[in-house]
Amino acid sequence: MRASGILMHISSLPNDYGIGKLGREAYEFVDFLASAKQSYWQILPISPTSYGDSPYQSFSIFAGNPYFIDFEALEDEGLLKSREYKKVSWGEKNDEVDYSLIYNNIFTVLKKAYRRFKQTPQAGFEAFVRRNGWVNDYGLFMALKSANGSKAWYQWEDGLRLCKSASLKAAREKYRDEIVFWQFLQYEYFKQWRKLKKYANKKGIKIIGDIPIYVALDSVEVWRSPKYFLLDRNKTPIDVAGCPPDYFSPLGQLWGNPLYRWDVMESDGFKWWIKRIKFASSIYDVVRIDHFRGFDSYYAIPYGNKDATVGEWRKGVGMKLFKEVRKKLGKISIIAEDLGFITKSVEWLLRQSGYPGMKVLEFAFYKDGKSGYLPHNYADKNSVVYTGTHDNETLVGWVLSQTKEDIAFCKRYLGVKRNKDIPFAMIRLAWGSVSDTAIAQMQDFLELGNNARMNTPSTVGKNWRWRMLKGACTKELSQKIAQLTDTFDRNRQDDKEEKKNG
Repeated sequence: MRASGILMHISSLPNDYGIGKLGREAYEFVDFLASAKQSYWQILPISPTSYGDSPYQSFSIFAGNPYFIDFEALEDEGLLKSREYKKVSWGEKNDEVDYSLIYNNIFTVLKKAYRRFKQTPQAGFEAFVRRNGWVNDYGLFMALKSANGSKAWYQWEDGLRLCKSASLKAAREKYRDEIVFWQFLQYEYFKQWRKLKKYANKKGIKIIGDIPIYVALDSVEVWRSPKYFLLDRNKTPIDVAGCPPDYFSPLGQLWGNPLYRWDVMESDGFKWWIKRIKFASSIYDVVRIDHFRGFDSYYAIPYGNKDATVGEWRKGVGMKLFKEVRKKLGKISIIAEDLGFITKSVEWLLRQSGYPGMKVLEFAFYKDGKSGYLPHNYADKNSVVYTGTHDNETLVGWVLSQTKEDIAFCKRYLGVKRNKDIPFAMIRLAWGSVSDTAIAQMQDFLELGNNARMNTPSTVGKNWRWRMLKGACTKELSQKIAQLTDTFDRNRQDDKEEKKNG
């Protein structure tokens, strides 16, 4: 089925509370997507953010970000009073997230909700904890971080750092209330999330969620399951993940994530990965796996190095994992983020998996006209075409950063005469391609410049901040997108069924 969608993270939704939430504005955005005849809402990882505020570096692969919990919904439950969150300063800019301010203020508000929750406990909470065993270790992990001044687990005292049973037992008793607080946040988060997803699905909108291939070193998974990661006996990484130097990054990219012990994972039937993908497919309709090429081969950098100039490529797990996923979980809707240096073996892995790969139009317009990202070169409609991803410039910003020669070719290809006409023409090109699915960032529909860019790789401090202003999702814009979607037969499936049965 031909379909299309919009990429915008929850954090970018507008409201008066500093960061997007799972409340009224999220439902209004779903309504906007439906009126624009879209099929998909793509988001970034929902996990709690850590250093650098990146959703790709999280304390947990399962937990939801407490920042997204809707205060108004908590008030409706009788857990908050409006003055307790409306009189708090959440930042001066409506188009930018102030993560430091939110971090310093939000847990004070959420603990007020928790205190009321303890007075009237809900049966649903106990059932949630039973069904989601991961919240026990997550609650302990976060309680211990709080008790240790937010230090990483590898800076804790040895008994806790090495997960000695006596130390863990004593900690669970000592920090019992704090543990339940963190579990309560997950209960509220997923209650709100599942309600929103149900509403979206009812409106014909499917959620595309994102999972990073790697997990953060300072995460509950590495702390509690060290056998699956390339660590020494002291739980110190041996080698870490990244990308080698290239034209865009002469020092390469040092991500710092611990690498997997694929042989250990294979020995127990990839239980860790099966659990992870099963969970992701239960909270999303489609799962996008970041850095798919890392399953074919991955770059290993000695731990402690300052950059990625020294490292080596190693063979990945390949189809062994995905055969097991298919065997254990059946058919799962997955998108493979196959960008970067793609070899023949990566192409083979993508074909064998059957997952759609990605095409990015911002990578297409070189004056020689031979790029594989140009739509006339697409050999397979089983793909997802993007104008750009969260790691790219906005289309308006991209136009300003290209050479005159490349822009001249781009305008010839698109059939436009003015630079300012390029952004929408590129969206139109994506929608008109043979790819089964077309996705564009909300920033590009709004024709915003690079001040609205979501992330610049290999930089820290100014990323993941962009927020959409209230009133941006106009009726005129939804009609414009709907018309484009009609033109290229990317209507939602339910619309087509109605026409067929009408």
